[in-house]
Amino acid sequence: MAQLNPEPRHDNYDIVIVGGAMIGASIAWYISVHPDFDGRVLVVERDPSYEFASTSHTNSCMRQQFSNEINVKVSQYAAEFIRDFRNQMGGDPDVPQIALHSFGYMYMASEPASVRVLQENHKLQQACGAGTRLLTPEQLAEAFPFYDLSDILIGSYNPVDEGYFDGGTVFDWWRRAARRGGVEFVSNEVVAMRCEQNHVVGVTLKSGTELSVGAVVNASGPRATATAAMARLALPVEPRKRYTYVFEAEQPLDCDLPLTVDPSGVHIRTDGAYYMAGSPPQDGDPAVAYDDFVEDHALWEDKVWPAIATRIPQFEAIKVRNSWVGHYAYNTLDQNAVLGPHDEVSNFYFANGFSGHGFQQAPAMGRGMAELICSGGFQTLDLSAFSYGRIVRGEPFLEKAVI
Repeated sequence: MAQLNPEPRHDNYDIVIVGGAMIGASIAWYISVHPDFDGRVLVVERDPSYEFASTSHTNSCMRQQFSNEINVKVSQYAAEFIRDFRNQMGGDPDVPQIALHSFGYMYMASEPASVRVLQENHKLQQACGAGTRLLTPEQLAEAFPFYDLSDILIGSYNPVDEGYFDGGTVFDWWRRAARRGGVEFVSNEVVAMRCEQNHVVGVTLKSGTELSVGAVVNASGPRATATAAMARLALPVEPRKRYTYVFEAEQPLDCDLPLTVDPSGVHIRTDGAYYMAGSPPQDGDPAVAYDDFVEDHALWEDKVWPAIATRIPQFEAIKVRNSWVGHYAYNTLDQNAVLGPHDEVSNFYFANGFSGHGFQQAPAMGRGMAELICSGGFQTLDLSAFSYGRIVRGEPFLEKAVI
């Protein structure tokens, strides 16, 4: 993508999207191709290198094993979109085909309460057409003999449209195609908003430039709460650390490793010739500063490596090749997205709080937001369960299957 200009070309825009990472790019592209829209769209990105964006630290995973029907359907659309990416992008022969590596997710339960959750989720997922299967320890041992199953009561496995994909290429082409469709991207930062009578009428950029706006979309990831506060709005989203490790095994498996969600909270999967592991912090899961990407080097030795070697004894001898820290935009109310307009400030739209699911949910959420803004309502998937109203009412729409 070409270098971004720091200043916008106009002084008024129909839509200003705050944040140009995966979610902002998705919304921008879907708006640009929506038949009911012919206005001006500006995407303001504070760091066009995306060095510290959640988008840059993602593991690019996709699954349908959720506890809410709409989350299953959101991911099913994502799989459909990825499989047909070139056609979805208008059939441009320059657009590459995107591979979806469907080696599956494997949730493991070692306690009766966790078994019940997997069983309840399985019923819902099957009703949605997902390929999830519940496996006994005996079935697991036969299909995946490398696991130590001494403490496992049941496994939940779906090898259909679950795995990982090249999300970086999707992100790149959304930005390219949006710009070709007339969307303007600038390297700047929204630092203030002007509101009149429950309406956002303008934004101020860090450079001092003031713009008139018809609507604002908050797509600023872990910084979403700060963006909402500019319009004097509250949002229960905070940055939380997630740790990723890429490692090499002295004795690699002779098959792909499903993304295995261990009862310890550690997850591991195949990553090309290597393996990838992820984990939340070791002690609690506190909110952190927006710029806190400091690694906890004891986490690997004290928690992650022991969990890996216990679950897969063949991985006793492994070597870390790379590691990093990313941030979840964590919705503290219910770990689900907040999507749509504020109840009172109706031209302020939220696309926030994806709690680690943003990459796989970006296609459906971008399409839904474009429908909402351009046509006044959801036309394909009904995403109203994610509306801001539940925040005001304090009524969680809880997603149980959060890694």
